[in-house]
Amino acid sequence: MNSKIWLSSPHMGGGELKYIHEAFEANWVAPLGPNVDGFEHDLENFLNENVKVAALSAGTAALHLALVECGVEHGDEVICQSMTFSASANPIVYQGAKPVFVDSEKDTWNMCPEALQQAIEDRISKGKKPKAIIIVHLYGMPAKMDEISAIAAKYDIPIIEDAAEALGSRYKGKTCGTFGRFGVLSFNGNKIITTSGGGALVCHSEEDKVKTVFLSTQARDNAPHYQHSHIGYNYRMSNITAGIGRGQMEVLKDRVDARRKVHEFYVELFREIDGVEVLSETGPDFYSNHWLSAILVNKEITGKTREDLRLAFLEDNIESRPLWKPMHMQPVFADAPYYGDKVAEHLFENGLCLPSGSNLKEEEKERIAKIVKKIF
Repeated sequence: MNSKIWLSSPHMGGGELKYIHEAFEANWVAPLGPNVDGFEHDLENFLNENVKVAALSAGTAALHLALVECGVEHGDEVICQSMTFSASANPIVYQGAKPVFVDSEKDTWNMCPEALQQAIEDRISKGKKPKAIIIVHLYGMPAKMDEISAIAAKYDIPIIEDAAEALGSRYKGKTCGTFGRFGVLSFNGNKIITTSGGGALVCHSEEDKVKTVFLSTQARDNAPHYQHSHIGYNYRMSNITAGIGRGQMEVLKDRVDARRKVHEFYVELFREIDGVEVLSETGPDFYSNHWLSAILVNKEITGKTREDLRLAFLEDNIESRPLWKPMHMQPVFADAPYYGDKVAEHLFENGLCLPSGSNLKEEEKERIAKIVKKIF
């Protein structure tokens, strides 16, 4: 059998071990230390919007703390993009709150501003003004932040920006993760850079960062004994994990460039194939890291389905994957309100994520191209 081509595998830069060795030599094997401080500083410099970053154990933990700091409590409602991974929605339920899902628009596949406004107005009319809005930059593609931000400001609802897939993406020159009241980053093993598992919360003040660190380290009060006036969490990133992150930050720009070149490969590959659309920027306002390259297959034009291509890849040991199944279609959220049309459903039924790793080799691209040309 041919060797496996992964959807998005970890890609080490070579400098990670230096920071890990330093942590072991200094015995900084704890959820604090110079690598944690250094990784946060590196991220702040990269995001370049006078933000403060708190390194945490996962992107999900970051989103949970963002909801806590936005005052989301039991019985509240939180609007969430439906077309996303479940980690965007699950922390809403952690807080005892109720998710309200919103459809996508066709340009970026992200939250539809019109459906968002409809959702807010309807929830307010029912006496349930949403406490927060979770938007997602899907597969690295920036959402339409001008329209979404204007709506959120009109109704005075904070935005939590799930940029887990979008480190290195920009909207109108501004880095994704810096638009909302809070921004969420992920360094899971399949992300554009990885710490094996980890995340971060992007804050706009030192006060918010201090509170995030406090909550993520069991909310221990400043006392000689163990005293707690708030519910805390064990969400802080370790110094070892942060050491991997420091090494990865040294190659982040290279990784973004590599993913964008993979996207260009797919654009060229499908250029002459009618009925296949590659998710791409619709104009100069959008700059995607193209964490994952994704396509829509129109069966009426191609005579083939997304599944035909996925199964052909699978037979050749090439990993590809359907787009996220929208949250309003998930059994666990069957009773949640949903606003919009069927854009997210159409994307799920016809979309496919393609191998997009920054370490994708030329011979692997040739194998991918061979299957594509065979199917279409």
